[in-house]
Amino acid sequence: MGEEAGEYDASQMTVLEGRHAIRKRPGMYVGSTGERGLRHMVFYVADRALNEVLLGSATRVDITFLADGGVRVADDGPGVPVEAAGHTGGPGLETLLTHPLTGPDTGGRHTLISGAFSLGPCVTNALSNRLTAEVRREGTRWVQEYARGAALAPPTATGPASGSGTTLTFRPDAGIFRTTEFLFGVFEERFRELAFLNGDLDVSLTDERPAGEPRSVRFRFPDGVREFVAFLDAEAGAAVHPEVIAFERETPAATVDVALRWSASREERVRGFANSWPTSEGGTHTLGFRDGLAAAVNAYARERRLLAAADPDLSPERIGEGLTAVVSVKLDQPEFLGATRGRLGNPVALMCVAETVREHLGRWFAERPEQARAVVGRFL
Repeated sequence: MGEEAGEYDASQMTVLEGRHAIRKRPGMYVGSTGERGLRHMVFYVADRALNEVLLGSATRVDITFLADGGVRVADDGPGVPVEAAGHTGGPGLETLLTHPLTGPDTGGRHTLISGAFSLGPCVTNALSNRLTAEVRREGTRWVQEYARGAALAPPTATGPASGSGTTLTFRPDAGIFRTTEFLFGVFEERFRELAFLNGDLDVSLTDERPAGEPRSVRFRFPDGVREFVAFLDAEAGAAVHPEVIAFERETPAATVDVALRWSASREERVRGFANSWPTSEGGTHTLGFRDGLAAAVNAYARERRLLAAADPDLSPERIGEGLTAVVSVKLDQPEFLGATRGRLGNPVALMCVAETVREHLGRWFAERPEQARAVVGRFL
């Protein structure tokens, strides 16, 4: 290779920014150009709307899979600010749809994580063949069209608005994705899960693609994780105690939400979540749950002389037989170990969950001696 051919300096580098970078390397932003990537397209848009509900500025979110292959996500919040109208109070419409959300999360523990990335709707916009934004705010309806992440024109006032809210409708770019077919069942499972974990959420999913009558489901579970355990436990066999044990605790460090029930099954089903994100590899919150569980059960067994002084403590593995539980923590700054957020690492979560479970389960045992004896007796 000659000297001229081997030269390489800054003049030969190309820097891609914004939508160009996203379209050039879509896998870096949505994980893949297959069905998994399509999921994140929806989550990027839905996250903003769902968090409007959790922060108290909206009451419900409606997600519709359209017959033409597009997706519509609508909320009844105050409407995203529109720069052209001089609105203030948060990121404006064009900023939201063209810039990644890389700043601090002002919602903290009161917002959820529904996707593996947290960059906002701009990613969905960049990877869409077409996106239409409709904002109903302060009595006016604003509309703006985008093509492959670029605005075709400034936001336009199209007349008076009925109510308020934001609707984003997009269609994935078939030139980027290997498939543009959304799997309804995947979203049904995830949004049901989010509604269980956040009792204030009201989410509807509608699929207009099947020939004939569209199918629609609505998820709202005011009893939260208590209903989640009952749902998971439906096929676990006879319950050892009919009542699902559930308790919530708010501390300066974390919000802890736990529900559990033992059944005649020998299988253990413990599901952990951090800020509504499933931690498939566990973490400090599930370790704290097991510590608190073992402490409460062994304390009860010794107080009632079900265990002799010379007997060893019941192990967490033994106590976990037949247990169905949901352990949800919400932190201002969750720290995940690994790029996939599969394991929670915050040390404070271990202490908060362990103390919460030990105290509340111990109190439940004391107030319900017959059910407590049925639970602890099966381990002996």
